[in-house]
Order: sequence, then structure tokens, then C-alpha cells
Amino acid sequence: MLGLLLLLQVLASCLWLGHSEVVNSFDSCPQFFYAGTIPNDALNPRNPAWICQRFRNAYHYATLYDRDRRIPVYSAYIYHPVPGKRPKSWFVEPQLTGKSNLKEMDSEDHLTDQYNISSADIKESQAVCDDYRELKRLDRGHLSPSGHMDNNVSKMATFTLTNVVPQDSDLNDSQWKVYEHSKMIEKTKGCTTTYVITGAVPGQTSVSNGRVNRPSHIWSAACCLKDEEPTKAWGAIAENDKNQVEELSLGKLEDKLSDLYGKAVTLFNNACPRQ
Repeated sequence: MLGLLLLLQVLASCLWLGHSEVVNSFDSCPQFFYAGTIPNDALNPRNPAWICQRFRNAYHYATLYDRDRRIPVYSAYIYHPVPGKRPKSWFVEPQLTGKSNLKEMDSEDHLTDQYNISSADIKESQAVCDDYRELKRLDRGHLSPSGHMDNNVSKMATFTLTNVVPQDSDLNDSQWKVYEHSKMIEKTKGCTTTYVITGAVPGQTSVSNGRVNRPSHIWSAACCLKDEEPTKAWGAIAENDKNQVEELSLGKLEDKLSDLYGKAVTLFNNACPRQ
């Protein structure tokens, strides 16, 4: 009987580890999607990880991550910008290693020193700092930007490598920055709550000796609520080798993404206006 109980405990433990916050779904953090509606499966990669981005015992946004290409597919968050310092430390996701049930992002060095997780295990299914150190004319482009967060802890939480892609430096420093900051301030006037999903379309090339995909496009979509009702929505998209951003309706953005993915893409709940 004792042996049977021990076996059941081991099986339960394995099942729990296999259904952690990273690999199951966004069930732990539906608040970052309007009406709890996530984008449809057209964006899902072959080897996905659903990450409720947790830091200091709180969720700050949600990310669908592509383990094979080592880039996020998209990050979803609530737009609420406040002034604050730009963080400098970078994190990784311990659960992607398959060697840990740690639920919060952490630094590579801390995971190695304190939890004996090897660098090889960390690098297996995600990008690491070394992947971005020698890049030329490419930045760590945030999908959920620190400048859109409402407190310093949330700003720090955006500095995880599961939230960035290799983004053209000119685009990141110029027209995409204009869209993220100036244009978003204009577009969200009168909005009580604005839900945002920002993503990257996988490209045909990679960096860091083929480890990290370089996206072909960067895109963003927003749904604005006045009180509790969606009143307007919009999108933006940019080729990741040109310093140009196209602003368009949510419906037109979904059409463009549908062409790029070869499948019909739906980003938001149907209540968000498409025109």
C-alpha cells in the first residue's frame, strides 16, 4: 500500500509539472485579453509555450512563445503608461528549461548559481543574452514595452528575453518608437481601458548562428473601451527592414496577417470594431 501511495505521489507530481503556467494556457492570466478572448490558433507555432509573465508574485502581461524559433509570437497587455526608469537587467523563463517548476522569470546567472540549471538547458528552448550581444543594426525589440506599463515592477517584467525579438535598429529607434509613444497617446484619448496585442511574424532568416529567428514584420493591435464597451480599435504593421509603419484598421491588420500566415487570423473579441 505504501508503495502504491508513493507511486501515485510521483505521478501526480509529474502531471503537475507538465501542466505548469508556461505550457498549459492563459487560464492564469485572462485579464490581459478583452473579454478573455485570445487570438485564434492561426498564430500558434509548432512548439508553443503560453507564458503568464510573472515577476515578484504578480502577473504583468501574457506571451505566446515559439520555442523552436526562440522568439515571442505576441505579447498581450493593458496599456497604462506612467513615467519611470528604464530597467537594465534581463531575465529568462526557468520553466522553459524543463528542469524547474520555478514560476517567476529570473536571471541566467541566478538560475545557474542558485538552482544548478545549466546554461545549455536555459538555451535549449529560449534566447539568452549572448544571442543579442553581437548583433549589428538589430535591437532587442520589446513586444510589451516598458513605457506602456503602470509601475516600476511591471516595467522590469518586460525585460525578459521571452518578450523581445531581433528588431531593425532604425525602425525600433524611429518610426516604431513614434507609434509606441506619440501615436498611442493620441489614439487612446477617451479610452477607459485599452487592450493591446503586439506580435512578430516569423521571417526566413535567423541570427546568432541560426538560433533566433529574425521576424519579417512587427505588428500591434489595440481595442479601446469607453467604460466597459469597445468603441474603437486599430492596428499598425511594419516590415522589419524598413523604417516605416503603416497604421490601419483592426480588420485590415487581421487581413494582412491572414495573408502572411496563410490562415484566417482573429486577434480580438468580435465586439472590437473591425472598420
